[in-house]
Amino acid sequence: MMAEKYTIAIVEDDSGIRDLVVDILTRDGYETRAFGSVEDFHRKCEIPLIDCLILDLMLPGQDGLSLCRQLRISIPRLPILMVTAKGDEIDRIVGLEMGADDYLAKPFSSRELLARLRAVLRRTHEAIGVADRSDCELYRFNGWTLSIGARDLIDPEGRSVVLTTSEFDLLHILVTCPQRVLSRELLIDRTRGRGANPNDRVIDVQLSRLRRKLGEDPREPAMIRTVRGDGYLFAPVVLKV
Repeated sequence: MMAEKYTIAIVEDDSGIRDLVVDILTRDGYETRAFGSVEDFHRKCEIPLIDCLILDLMLPGQDGLSLCRQLRISIPRLPILMVTAKGDEIDRIVGLEMGADDYLAKPFSSRELLARLRAVLRRTHEAIGVADRSDCELYRFNGWTLSIGARDLIDPEGRSVVLTTSEFDLLHILVTCPQRVLSRELLIDRTRGRGANPNDRVIDVQLSRLRRKLGEDPREPAMIRTVRGDGYLFAPVVLKV
């Protein structure tokens, strides 16, 4: 995966941090587009040309959470790497609930920034490759259909359910390993890369979002079950077509 193939947008109001991120990414071969506010992003960014957004949540005017929410409606599969203050776990959880794919806590090192960015881009890149090889691959369970080639989830009434890249990847893993307990560590490794902290809340929030989109009762989920101390189990019988 060559860094120069990718254009990264950065929305960060702190000019020092913004310039530092641009410098780190440029030296690693990425194209960058930097913006000091959400309003600046909307005015100047050619969104179809960017491959990932690095988004600070605490911004003047319209905040990063609002932009994340908007983009998840208009461009659900754009990878979003959000940046939060180190101690603000609630902001990270809210950001993930809004659909961010991963997070960085300030202050972060250049190595951590590049590792998280590469992991997000790799998942997107691999997903496109899987789709290219699996144009007709379908998984059916409990009246639902997951189309790998179209990267689409169809509910029992025939309606399309929008999934983010991370949610799609997570459901893809679950339907290919049904009725087996999958550890949190395995799911984190498969969706966020080996460098991710196994104790953070990212995978839990993404599972919660996926459950809601599958119409699950959060108090008694029937399809994605929690196995205390071991991980998660996708309970339905899955038919691969």
